[in-house]
Amino acid sequence: MIKRNQSQLELKEIEKKQALMTIENQRLSQDIEGKNRELAISTMSMIKKNQFLSKIKKDLISVGSESRTASVIKLIDRHLNNQDDWKFFEEAFNNADKDFLKKVKELHSSLTNNDLRLCAYLRLNLSSKDIAPLLNISLSSVEIKRYRLRKKMNLSRNEGLTDHLLSL
Repeated sequence: MIKRNQSQLELKEIEKKQALMTIENQRLSQDIEGKNRELAISTMSMIKKNQFLSKIKKDLISVGSESRTASVIKLIDRHLNNQDDWKFFEEAFNNADKDFLKKVKELHSSLTNNDLRLCAYLRLNLSSKDIAPLLNISLSSVEIKRYRLRKKMNLSRNEGLTDHLLSL
């Protein structure tokens, strides 16, 4: 009877540990989902900001009056190429997808910081159209960057760049 009670206590203890593990796993899943939402929101925010600044810059250039708008255009350019945005994004990205950038750098040591930035955006499955305002370049420039990145990574024609990055 004592052995039976002991085995029942051990069984209940194991069930409690399993229940705690399940709760902990659910909490971790919710944390990951929250980090991914935060990352998506910050990325979309940067895209919208850069699109807005680019539109203002185009409007100022079309208006003319070079002397008055030159300083405003320089200010806009500074904000379009803001490193603080990238640092914030990189931190959020690393929180959501630990060590991805390190893995890519280890596998492909010839990649530059701009290449790594493009890899991060591709890992989020962003289209070239969405990536262009983030890098403050044209859509065709994004396509060229993607092509050069494929070359640096020695990917075959049938192997997709985004698929390769998602598999890492």
